[in-house]
Amino acid sequence: PWCPQVLLLEASARLGGWLQSTRTADGAVFEHGPRGIRPGGVVGADTLHMISELGLEGEVLPVPGDHPASRNRFLYTGGALHKLPSGLGGLLRPVPPFSRALLWSGVQDLLAPAGTEPDESVHAFVHRRFGREVADIAVDSLCRGVFAGDCRALSIRSCFPALFQAERRWRSVLLGLALGSGERRDVMWDTPVLPPRQEGTPALSPAGKESGAESGLSRRARAERWSQWSLRGGMESLAEALAAFLRPRGVELHCHAPLRHLRRQPDGRWQLTLADGTVTADHVISALPAAALAEVLPAEAEPLAQELRRIPAVSVAVVNLQYQGVALPVTGFGHLVPSSEDASLLGIVYDSVAFPQHDGTGAASVRLTVMLGGAWFGQSFGSPSAAAPALLLQRAQAAVREQLGLEPAPTRTIVRVHQACIPQYTLGHWQRTERIGRFLAEQQLPLSLVGASYAGVAVNDCIASAKAAVGRLLGQPR
Repeated sequence: PWCPQVLLLEASARLGGWLQSTRTADGAVFEHGPRGIRPGGVVGADTLHMISELGLEGEVLPVPGDHPASRNRFLYTGGALHKLPSGLGGLLRPVPPFSRALLWSGVQDLLAPAGTEPDESVHAFVHRRFGREVADIAVDSLCRGVFAGDCRALSIRSCFPALFQAERRWRSVLLGLALGSGERRDVMWDTPVLPPRQEGTPALSPAGKESGAESGLSRRARAERWSQWSLRGGMESLAEALAAFLRPRGVELHCHAPLRHLRRQPDGRWQLTLADGTVTADHVISALPAAALAEVLPAEAEPLAQELRRIPAVSVAVVNLQYQGVALPVTGFGHLVPSSEDASLLGIVYDSVAFPQHDGTGAASVRLTVMLGGAWFGQSFGSPSAAAPALLLQRAQAAVREQLGLEPAPTRTIVRVHQACIPQYTLGHWQRTERIGRFLAEQQLPLSLVGASYAGVAVNDCIASAKAAVGRLLGQPR
């Protein structure tokens, strides 16, 4: 069979993009990007299948369904922590911070007429179907957790397609989710998921052999109802394992190789201009953020560049803190903060609860990650490129003191500012991606676009988009 020669170009000094883990001498692990991956759906099963093929099964750290990090999630509003309702009791009676039982929001959804607009903001959609309180508190926080974004600007059709389709098909979101078939996008809140950012042409994934193949790992995940999983060496070990898998199979991996310019040659092939020379390729798979790709395209692809520039991204400051001799007031995954409570603070993840294996062998400790900024970065901290780490650390420590009551100074701190790390699917995003696809097809450009800018910001989504692109390139059935 035809075997392509694959070259991966990475602008930075390391592979893995936003998958960044710091490992300390005493065995502690601090995540600066994604800290866990969800196992659900076809994309979740595919990622676990890849994990098996990479020989990482023994490194997986699961969070089963009965674990406090799966069951307990909190909101910080009105100066207090509130556990998100779970179970029938939480639906039948008012549970703070909600002033009425959530059952009434469900009744409102069942009775509300279906929307007719081709797209709508997440906030407008939820307000219309479930009421203002659910939109202002729960969904505002959810969008800050998943996208570090503003639910008043984000698109329901692109950010939560399962909810949009449920209403279209069944007139009710709840009925649609209960009766609808096919894969559902998980809409449980998560902390800001920083998608893996690669540069240039990503290499073939070992998960490409079987579509939707279920591994023993995904069967176990389903049986134990995992809410998420990580790796013993941190999420960056996934990128390291991929590199170790690919190198002996003839894939060339080049770091310190930012792409300066793309140009079509008379024979139709691409010429890639790098800092130290040029490379020729029959086909380019770009995992660059949309705006970065726009800057390197040739003049004749300006209509494509214009669409790419309309896909914005927000910056997030990630502050890792480790404390000794303290106890958390609650046990769970973490808490989110609605924008009405504190625009600058997205939420705090209680890392030690979900993954105590990452605490290290030193004295008993509590590890937390504070997420700051997002769509509110500029108004809260100024330019992400100039934000002072000391200011961000001070803000994070103050939040931990005020919201979790942890008074002592942390024993270890790490501050990272990830500039333009999470793409924002704003109103009309679906039309932009359709126009991008149409331009590529009409111009017959040998260019595939993958990564977080187009069809999902989570790690699973990024892996799935790369796998689909390679499948199309090799002529494999979907």
